[in-house]
Amino acid sequence: MRKVFKRRVEAIFQLFASRAPEPVGELEYQTPFELLVAVVLSAQATDISVNKATKRLYSVANTPESIYALGVSGLIPYIKTIGLFNNKAKHIIALCQMLIDEYDSKVPDCLSDLVRLPGVGRKTANVVLNMAFHQPTMAVDTHVYRVSRRLGLTKAKTVLGVEQDLLKVIPSDYMMYAHHWLILHGRYICKARTPLCADCFLAPYCPYYKKIFKNTE
Repeated sequence: MRKVFKRRVEAIFQLFASRAPEPVGELEYQTPFELLVAVVLSAQATDISVNKATKRLYSVANTPESIYALGVSGLIPYIKTIGLFNNKAKHIIALCQMLIDEYDSKVPDCLSDLVRLPGVGRKTANVVLNMAFHQPTMAVDTHVYRVSRRLGLTKAKTVLGVEQDLLKVIPSDYMMYAHHWLILHGRYICKARTPLCADCFLAPYCPYYKKIFKNTE
């Protein structure tokens, strides 16, 4: 059974790679700091809404010093179209201060330092490590959680459990882009309420699809 599972996982990620060899995230940024702020803003918000906000913000302030100089009240007008903007503004100003005071205004490239920053959890840190510093991390958001469980890559019921399982079962050759493949698949095909199973190229390898198909026969 273990060999069958490994072959199925390999087939899944071969298909991902063949369709999108080097997928990219949809947040717009130029520096690790811009990415960090964008990911903090993206919690419970769409990438489209974040990109609209950061386009305005980064044209005025795009460094820890310049955003910190805005203060919470000065930052809010740029991000008020995004959910939870009050708390996010407080977190961003606080993380700017910590970057200035403790990290020479540079975004750290290790998990333990990143999660010390206000508003930065494990998922946000892993996104930054993967996208800005090209580390083979696995950031588990709602899409990764859903898709990986439907594909039978994990049975874990916690975010950390899913992350740990995926790091074990995904072949190392695919880890750099696995995060993006799973997110984009969940966003556009394996949707929460209305998954496009009939159009899914992974259907032959998907336990969820087989279960749904069997129940509709």
